[in-house]
Order: sequence, then C-alpha cells, then structure tokens
Amino acid sequence: MHPRACRARQEREPPLTVHHLNQLLLVCSVVLLVAVAAVRISSRSGLPSLLVYLGIGVFMGQDGLGNIHFDNAELTQIIGYAALVVILAEGGLGTAWKEVRPALTAASALALVGVAVSVGVTAAGAHYLTGLEWRQALIIGAVVSSTDAAAVFSVLRRIPLPTRVTGMLEAESGFNDAPVVILVVAFSAAGPVEHWYVLVGEIALELLIGAAIGLAVGWAGSWGLRHVALPASGLYPIAVMAIAVTAYAAGALAHGSGFLGVYLASMVMGNAKLPHWPATRGFAEGLGWIAQIGMFVILGLLVTPHELGDDVWPALVIGLVLTMVARPLSVVLCLTPFRVPWQEQTLMSWAGLRGAVPIILATIPMVEGVDASRRIFNIVFVLVVVYTLVQGPTLPWLARKLHLGEEAEAADLGIESAPLERLRGHLLSVVIPKGSRMHGVEVNELRLPAGAAVTLVVRDGTSFVPLPTTVLRRGDELLVVATDPVRDAAERRLRAVGHGGKLAGWLGTGGGKR
Repeated sequence: MHPRACRARQEREPPLTVHHLNQLLLVCSVVLLVAVAAVRISSRSGLPSLLVYLGIGVFMGQDGLGNIHFDNAELTQIIGYAALVVILAEGGLGTAWKEVRPALTAASALALVGVAVSVGVTAAGAHYLTGLEWRQALIIGAVVSSTDAAAVFSVLRRIPLPTRVTGMLEAESGFNDAPVVILVVAFSAAGPVEHWYVLVGEIALELLIGAAIGLAVGWAGSWGLRHVALPASGLYPIAVMAIAVTAYAAGALAHGSGFLGVYLASMVMGNAKLPHWPATRGFAEGLGWIAQIGMFVILGLLVTPHELGDDVWPALVIGLVLTMVARPLSVVLCLTPFRVPWQEQTLMSWAGLRGAVPIILATIPMVEGVDASRRIFNIVFVLVVVYTLVQGPTLPWLARKLHLGEEAEAADLGIESAPLERLRGHLLSVVIPKGSRMHGVEVNELRLPAGAAVTLVVRDGTSFVPLPTTVLRRGDELLVVATDPVRDAAERRLRAVGHGGKLAGWLGTGGGKR
C-alpha cells in the first residue's frame, strides 16, 4: 500500500488504545455475567438458554440499545465454526458409550437417512408453499435439518428418560452435523449439483475419512494421556481439548468431516478413564458455555430485527412443515425397522430442537454470495426462535404424558485418577454421591483386587485412615491407591459397587472379584 494511502487510513481509523481495550473487557465481562445469570432463569422456565443469548446480541445490536453495527457474515461463520468445534468436543467428552452403543445404529440412520428425508420434505414445502426457488429451498431444508442435543437436554434434565431415548438423541445430534454441513456447502457452491449420486458418494467419503481420523486421534490421545504423567494436573484439560481440535483440523485438511472427527475423538477420550477426569470435564464444560455464549451473542448482533417482518410468515410455514411432517416422517421411517415403540418415536419427533448449528450454517450462503442469502438467514433465525419457544417448554409435559419418565438409576461415582509415575501406580479420588449404593458398604466388602486399597476417608471435613469394618457413607471421599496392573479393575469394581451394592459381583453387576 502506498505510504500516503496508509497515512490517510490511519487518519480515518483512530488507533486502538488501552482505554479501548478496557472498555471491551468491561463489555465482555458484563455480557458473560448476564449470560451466566440467564442460565438460572432458563433452567426454571424450561427454555433453552440460547434464546437468552440471542436476545443479548439483539439488544446490543443496531436495533437495540447498544446500537452496535455488525454485518460481517464471514467473521461470524469463522467464529461459529470455532465455537461449534468446542461445543462438539464438550458433547463428545460427556457422551457415555454405554448409553450410545445400544442406539448407535438407529441414531446413525437418523443422522443419514433421516437428514435426507428431512431435507427433501422441508425443501419441497419451502418451494411449493412459500415460492422460494429450489436452490434457496434446498439450502433452508439442509440448514434446519440438524438437531441440537444441548437444547433438548436443557429442558429435559429434570425428567429421567429411558437410556435408549437419551442415547439416540445424543448420538443423532453428534452425528448429523457432519452430513448437514456438507449438504449446505454443496448447495451454496456456484453451479448446480448435476448428479445426486456423486454428492452422496462425496458425503460418504468425507464421513469415512472424518470418522477414521477422529477414532485414530482419540485412541492415540487417550493412550498418551494415560501413559505420560504431566507435571501439573491443569495441563490434562488443555491437552484433551488440544487433541480434540487436532482431530477436527486433521479431518478437515484431509478433505474429510472435521466435525465428525472432533466428536468421535472426544467420545473416545471421554470413555477412556483419563487422569484428572472431573477437572477435565469441568474445564470442557466451561469452554463449551463460553463458546455458546459468544456464538449466540454474535449471531444476535448479525440479525437486523426490523428486516424480519416479511420473513416471519415463510419461517412459520417452513417450520410447520419441518416440525409436523418432515421430522416425524424421518423418525418413523428410520426407527420403525428397529422396533422402537410409538411413544419413543413421538417424543423423538417433537424433540428435534434446532439451536446453534442452523443459524451458523445460514451464514454459509451469505459468504458464498447466494441470491437472497440474507432472507435465508432471516427465515432460519425466526424459525429457530419461534419453534424453540413452542417445543422447549412442552417437551417435559409430552414426556410425562407418554409415560417415558423412569426412576433415576443409582448415581454414578465421581472418580478422579492421578498417575504416580515413579511409584508405578495411581491415586484414585472417589466421591460417593447421593443415591449411590455404596452407602452402607464396609471397606472390606468393596472386595478390591489385590494391589488396591482404600488408604484415606474424608468425611464432613475430617480425614481418617479407615478400618476394614469402616462403613462408608454418602458424601464420603475415598483415596484409593492402585498399582498399574489393577488400576482399571479397581475402578470397575468401585463403579460396580456404586451401582449394585456389596453384592454386585453376584447380582450380575460388573466388577469381578480378586
């Protein structure tokens, strides 16, 4: 750039100062505090917190009191992708394999065949009922076909559902982001999609590449973290998130699905009994909340409320087709062969909440310069907000009416493992939660494998060395030392007693004896 042009630009744009940085930090901290407080409000009202975060962004935008003018769709897309990587990583780390495994095939069918059915039916409704061109209709159909488990479970957390339902919802939401992203990018690219079977082949290849890389990175990362003792416990959460992001980047650079890669890698690590797991889980949850807050606030800033008037009616019509026709049809076609009861199919149909992904994906046609891309974004924004308001509060009511709530199972133990590299052992910190069947069990009745022993009990702030006849109570924290060869067996036995009590070995609960 010419020196004179540089000087002119510097005169037009005042330099950033420490004062500007302080103002920005103040605004960000206030937004975070308001968003954190909003979680409490949303949990009581039954509404997903995403609506509150979107509202904060709209309030700060050009039609709100903040009067912030923001229209950079490309930056929004980049931030949205980065946030989605963190959200998928957090979701994968929290996905229990024992819950997902029985529903894996059905969830995969929903994420692939179900998405195809939903895209086709929704696009047809958008074209014939609202007059949108086929390209625009297909983009909207693809954009809104991704479900959001975070939105679903934020309103269902108070109702324990059958394991198969929660497993299908979790796995579907983790798997269907990948094919939907591929479809939206394909429909938004310049030129028509000439052969549908070529597109299907590309989707299958990208999913296979992403899955292979995700599983490989997750396994390698888990093995490394279990066999290498880091000098500080705070490094483990950072390493886990770095491995998850590596899975995404490697998958994307290999022309595979990075989103599927990061989810599978995180799920592998989340079920690998990593050291300092509670701290890692808490760190990931915190990053996930920050990603959601930042992403939705920016999406709220991007929308211009006074432009939404003409797009409300098309959004309502398309949302009605999606909710009442496309989603139920895809659920019935995909789950009926697996003999899923009609009550569970009904709840799965109504539980297809839309959240972060559709609004993020709606920025792709804006970046690609698709005709009427701003209208597509507005329609998707209105659809997500309106139908989240309708579906969110009614999900618990529907679950009760369908008699799908069940008694909560015995609470799982919170076990944190710290490697003792020089001693070739592990120190397990075990917290006995309310509802655990370890309450009332004597230490000698734990029947831990040889090489593992309870060395300390912390109860009501007081620590003591237990006797073999010491009775364990809910709220106790145990310190268990185990050698490397029996570390996994000791943890399995502790979890078995937590679920099945002192007779776990004979009642069929895992864990085994010495």
